[in-house]
Amino acid sequence: MKNLVILCSLFISFSSFSQDRVTFDKKTDKVDVLVGGKYFTSYYFPGESILKKAVLFPILSAQGSTITRGYPMAPRAGERVDHPHHVGMWLNYEDVNGYDYWNNSTNIISSLQSHKMGTIKHEKIVSTKPGKSGELVVTAAWVDDDGTGKRVLDETTTYVFSGSKDIRVIDRITTLTAVSDMVTFKDVKDGMFAIRVARQLEIPSNKPDVFTDAHGVETKVPVMDNTGVSGNYVSSEGIQGEAVWSTRAKWMNLTGELDKHTVNVAILDHPANVSYPSYWHARGYGLFAVNPLGVKVFSNGKSELNYSLKKGEKLTFRYRTLIADRSLSKVELDEAQAKFAQEVK
Repeated sequence: MKNLVILCSLFISFSSFSQDRVTFDKKTDKVDVLVGGKYFTSYYFPGESILKKAVLFPILSAQGSTITRGYPMAPRAGERVDHPHHVGMWLNYEDVNGYDYWNNSTNIISSLQSHKMGTIKHEKIVSTKPGKSGELVVTAAWVDDDGTGKRVLDETTTYVFSGSKDIRVIDRITTLTAVSDMVTFKDVKDGMFAIRVARQLEIPSNKPDVFTDAHGVETKVPVMDNTGVSGNYVSSEGIQGEAVWSTRAKWMNLTGELDKHTVNVAILDHPANVSYPSYWHARGYGLFAVNPLGVKVFSNGKSELNYSLKKGEKLTFRYRTLIADRSLSKVELDEAQAKFAQEVK
């Protein structure tokens, strides 16, 4: 009976996600998303001279706390200024036919760009549909040679937004269609669906780090004041903290305190995705990413994928993000992930 009561309460909680109406406000370089009349996020596409891909930025919780880092678009005092290509919420990859779509940024020193960069060009707002679940459909082109070369992939992305008193939800369903005769996603660590979170949601650290990409370029992450920093990762498999990196899980939850209250940010994987349950590229300094394609890196060479598409073939990625102004239990997240698997095909 006790378990039945818990399950019934969870059904009521998660079915109430979409009780508030979602509306859209189209502007020159963005589409603002509002839930119950309150600002939630923006689909932001300022052009390739500013950003090398479109992103959701910033992202706010239901109580109005900004969960994303501001730098480099809207810097805030006390936050990190590493990895300027980590902006808001995005989806891209480090090695597609030898071109890097992940690390490309107008803020990276040109001397570091010794390898070939690609650009994801926003093309069109296909549609906006307001409602209890608001839908935004957009298209983009993955172009090699830093956006001046040939079209490699066509992208169609559907965002579905919803929310209630203490929850915000973002679904991102992205379909990539090969335009080139062959498109290969080499096994690398930097990908695929990601959020760069606010400083307060990072894991406290007392040592500097140096991270090296697949081309040998190093990025130094210094020690910083940990005052107010309280983040911790917890996976569906019970792994916590920095140890979640390169592990597989159905979902990953980032817990912490922001603006004097509990905030949880959870990303849910989908059974129809490649390599489900996926590997996680989640770092303590604020990069929260899921990468189903970097199998060789995350398995320490035990397996290899190098996923390829022939011309005209398609690959779809499906992710749901929950942003809660409270704690989310393992039972709740297991139920939410199962619900996601049912609702989205």
